[in-house]
Amino acid sequence: MQTLKIKDGMIMHTMWKGSISFGLVNIPIKLHAATEDKDIKLRTLHKECHSPIKYEKICSSCDVEVKPEDIVKAYEYTKGKYVVLDEEELEKLRKENEDKAVEIIDFVKISEIDPIYFQKSYYMSPSEGGGKAYSLLRKALQESEKVGLAKIIIRAKEQLAVIRVYENTLVMETIHYPDEVRQAGDVPNVPNEDKVTEKELATAIMLIDQLTTEFEPTKYTDEYRTALLELIESKRTGQETVTATEKAPASNVTDLMAALQASIDRTKPIPALKPTASTKPSTAKTTTAKAAVAKPRKKTTMPRIKKEA
Repeated sequence: MQTLKIKDGMIMHTMWKGSISFGLVNIPIKLHAATEDKDIKLRTLHKECHSPIKYEKICSSCDVEVKPEDIVKAYEYTKGKYVVLDEEELEKLRKENEDKAVEIIDFVKISEIDPIYFQKSYYMSPSEGGGKAYSLLRKALQESEKVGLAKIIIRAKEQLAVIRVYENTLVMETIHYPDEVRQAGDVPNVPNEDKVTEKELATAIMLIDQLTTEFEPTKYTDEYRTALLELIESKRTGQETVTATEKAPASNVTDLMAALQASIDRTKPIPALKPTASTKPSTAKTTTAKAAVAKPRKKTTMPRIKKEA
């Protein structure tokens, strides 16, 4: 994967490489994620030994763990019935579409697109030889105050996208298709009419005016994330930490001893029942029994255990 260095020393990975065209102008470009998820990811541990919890893929029918090579993708067209899709078929379909140049199909005003449609942002950088065409599209969008609408396949999904200028850089914003946005009319308990008085409305507008300011994104911070990081750091420096219990190495000694003991138990003779007074055997039978008892027992030989190489 190619990378692009930026000013603060961080590296921006190239996640897509292709070209954008409008009319007869073709711009070879690369896409880089413009945003990053800074959520603090917490691990789940076993309370008893503080070891990480494993999540295994278990077949719901066979009740056995399934290996990655035994997993296929399918579409459930009705309950319990599937159409299986081979990985080769999916890869071919992706390849056929990804190899196509992304064409800007329309130009519109960004004010006509409601923010509910916007999904994810990507920075666009020109590939080798695409600098002039990149500058041309950037300048044309700035002067016309328009944005471009295009289609692109990212991670096996065809996306509708907006191409616009952000701080002298072209940005591609993927947006939802209309059928992906749920109908606002389906939201429950929304009042149909505004049952407010003129005084209430005037007071609300006055409050909005008092709180109105210029948008300065740097003054807004994730207070929960900051507090959580401080809590984690205070516990770390205060030595309130735990260590996962190391898994004991598998030992054949225990299994071998268990097998030996089981073998000994199987070869132990069953003790003879002592006769009671009421069931005392006759003299003849007693003599026979004594002779049988006096007969030497057959020596039990332990099976020889073959030493493993």
